[in-house]
Amino acid sequence: METKKIIEGTNKYIANTYKRFPVAFVKGRGMTLYSIDGKEYTDFLAGVAVNILGHCHPKVVIAIQKQAQRLIHTSNHYHNEHAVKLSRLLCDHSFADKVFFANSGAEANEAAIKIARKYSTKHYGEKKYEIITALNSFHGRTMGALSATGQEKFHQGFQPMLPGFKYVAFNNIDALKAATNESTAAVMLEPIQGEGGVKVASKEYFQFVRNHCTENNILLILDEIQTGLGRTGRFFAYEHYDIEPDILTIAKALGSGIPISAMLTRDKIAESFDQGSHGATFGGGHLACAAAIASIETLLEDGILLSECRRLGAYFKSALLEIQKKYPNIVVEVRGEGLLLGMELVRECSQVAMACFERGMLINCTANNVLRFCPPLIVTEEDIDKLCAILTEIIGRLS
Repeated sequence: METKKIIEGTNKYIANTYKRFPVAFVKGRGMTLYSIDGKEYTDFLAGVAVNILGHCHPKVVIAIQKQAQRLIHTSNHYHNEHAVKLSRLLCDHSFADKVFFANSGAEANEAAIKIARKYSTKHYGEKKYEIITALNSFHGRTMGALSATGQEKFHQGFQPMLPGFKYVAFNNIDALKAATNESTAAVMLEPIQGEGGVKVASKEYFQFVRNHCTENNILLILDEIQTGLGRTGRFFAYEHYDIEPDILTIAKALGSGIPISAMLTRDKIAESFDQGSHGATFGGGHLACAAAIASIETLLEDGILLSECRRLGAYFKSALLEIQKKYPNIVVEVRGEGLLLGMELVRECSQVAMACFERGMLINCTANNVLRFCPPLIVTEEDIDKLCAILTEIIGRLS
């Protein structure tokens, strides 16, 4: 089928909820995607921070193939060896004792919101139910996760939002103090606001938040949907801050493209989820867990991936800073951690993303004027140099 016909079919049959680039991909290997027209693109978006090992990593593909031949789905009415193995892997490499599996980041955040409220009302009474989140945050598009999201533009047309959420300035200690009262059950934050423009919290801020929550019997929820599982150069981003959360959510990179998410927490909090209090039909299914196990084992057994993420992230950031130095009238700031980086421009940036696309480079524009880069962890210096040369040319023309 021709690209034109696929685009026509999309417009005719699929809900118009996404702004798509004019391309249809049919194959991917590593950093490269191939269109139906045979064109090659270097992927610096990685399915929006999903494909940490690149496209169609052999170990993940083999795990999916083998499991698909054996068993795909049975439901959570029965035990599942793959769910047990995956949950053990996650607990062994985090603060957590228990895992709840779902299918998407929004669902994992729904689970976090529900268990925080259930735990708090059980232990401290029904008046302790409010959750403080940050302005500019993004936690998902279900009604609970959307209500937790501190961006008015995502609320438009869906009001009223669910009660019990407060939004405060990100990375601002005084704002969090002022918003806290006896009704506060949890604080829910992203270590890096990805959809909000790749904004990074300071270590001082997160250490204050951790202590503040402990002192006031408040649960700390970290949304690591985008930052978790190696993206920042650590297995979890909270490791950069020398703290531990009470609840953590992950998704995107977990299944290397197969939908799966998880909410991680401690035993004393997990006890609040008793039988029948929450569920997900497909959560923790055989196929998704097999893909996730292969992804995590590959990430962990290849000891250089996380260290290379830190090294290449620093290399990439340095190259972007050189562009800023050359064109300070166009580039406002370069920020991020590991291989989750953002370049803020003085103007709307979708045209820059499109110009990169036309030159065979896939990036995206978020928060209106921030170019977001989240390539697979297998990216090379050569890939980075190629992208930065193209960005220099495009931004130079803007200047």
